[in-house]
Amino acid sequence: MSSPNVPGKAYDAFLFDMDGTLLNSIAVVERIWGDWAKDHGLEPEVFLKTIHGVRASDTIRQLALPGVDPVLEAKKLLIEEMEDVDGIVQIPGAIRFLNGIPADRWAIVTSAPFELAKRRMTAAGIPMPKVIVTGEEVQAGKPSPECYLLGASRLGVDPKRCLVFEDAVAGILAGEGAGADVTVITTTHATPFETPHFSIADYEAWTVTTIGGIGIGIVGA
Repeated sequence: MSSPNVPGKAYDAFLFDMDGTLLNSIAVVERIWGDWAKDHGLEPEVFLKTIHGVRASDTIRQLALPGVDPVLEAKKLLIEEMEDVDGIVQIPGAIRFLNGIPADRWAIVTSAPFELAKRRMTAAGIPMPKVIVTGEEVQAGKPSPECYLLGASRLGVDPKRCLVFEDAVAGILAGEGAGADVTVITTTHATPFETPHFSIADYEAWTVTTIGGIGIGIVGA
């Protein structure tokens, strides 16, 4: 599924992933998850490419490591991540872009637990939306569309009338599965991946506009 002609197209709401989409937490992720990978005999450079956009417990569960409890390990990693916010910054232009969206027309949909999301957003200066969906609230994490369907529902809009902002394959698949259009943010990924979706490096060259008196869309700044 592609999302052609996103600039100038009208939507009822925007749904944003958090890590890698609104803020850059790569420095923290590489420190904490890199050490965890080494401790479990994994190659950090390879392993780190697999964790983006997915709940920590789901990432660990997929490895099927003998004697490793995914839930317990995820809790340990959460404690470390809560204590480390050094180097977390906004994706360029993100705060200005968000401030241009009516408060009832956007939500954050993240795989992170709520307290970690709140801490990282505070560190980056990202405003707290009226609606936030976290990994704790859904039965199945990304790439399941459940999270984006829930975000649209809480905003009272049709997910097919939403634009999802994502940076990771799991999240893109979740947005597609929800029936939404997708815009891919590319700035945090050193290794780009092919996508049929409209892509932008960051928000610096973009602004929010009202289209047709009702819908919202993005246009070049």
